[in-house]
Amino acid sequence: MLTPDIRLLQVFDEIYKTRSVTRAAENLGVGQPTVSIALAKLREHFDDPLFVRISNAMAPTPMARALEQPVRAALDAANAVFGHRVEFDPARSERTFTISMTDISQLVLLPRLSTYLRKTSPGVHIDVVPLSADTARLLESGEADLALGFMPQLEAGFYQQALFRQRYVCVAGADHPRIRDALTLAQFEAEEHAVVTSSGTGHLILEREIARQGIARRIALRVPNYLGVAFVVEQTDMLVTIPERLAEVLEGRGRFKAFPVPFELPDYAVKQHWHERFHHDPGNRWLRKVISDLLSAPA
Repeated sequence: MLTPDIRLLQVFDEIYKTRSVTRAAENLGVGQPTVSIALAKLREHFDDPLFVRISNAMAPTPMARALEQPVRAALDAANAVFGHRVEFDPARSERTFTISMTDISQLVLLPRLSTYLRKTSPGVHIDVVPLSADTARLLESGEADLALGFMPQLEAGFYQQALFRQRYVCVAGADHPRIRDALTLAQFEAEEHAVVTSSGTGHLILEREIARQGIARRIALRVPNYLGVAFVVEQTDMLVTIPERLAEVLEGRGRFKAFPVPFELPDYAVKQHWHERFHHDPGNRWLRKVISDLLSAPA
């Protein structure tokens, strides 16, 4: 019995990672009909549909899930034997990259990245997904190309690059009745607070230091992300403690005032992370450099 060649396995791998025939074709640099024909051959060989359309995605069947690791092992072995090299031309590429990031990173990075891509790589597209407990799996499988944020839990099997140092500041409405030109620890403890519990940020560092130093905090509101929380503060007397880069983005967009946190609080590194499987991928390497350059440049 003839076995599928390496090109068919590449098609299988891309469809599995992207859950899309169209995106698989884009990533492989071939037409969609070519991918559809290859998928038909795979279905015939394995006597299984392999991928079934559910909503807008191609969901793998149990057979496809069982084949995932053997197929990737075969591709890795073939690449090692043949010294496979993938060319990437950002000016001509139509590749879609998926980045897992916090809402803060979206506010800080996306305007710069979108402007850069429009000028230099108009065919390149970005899909954004939130950081979550599933981020490590997405990076490992290739469903996400990069993850941006504070993720000390990503260790074995992952590379990382520090992008910038981040610290927290306290933000109050410009017309706050009691906080004027400075914020004291006594005021911090006396006022009500809005608290953001977003993952992928230094939230845990902040919570740990407040507990360690025995600082009292009156929490009136908890929200899962930073989008909109500053505007809640603008309309109330609550305080919110947010990363400084977010405060810089908000400056001039509302009636806020920012103050240093009135107790010792370490800063932390915001990093980009990627899986070792894609460390040498030319497209991934290009995107990492673009993001590093954009975030290290003055706003």
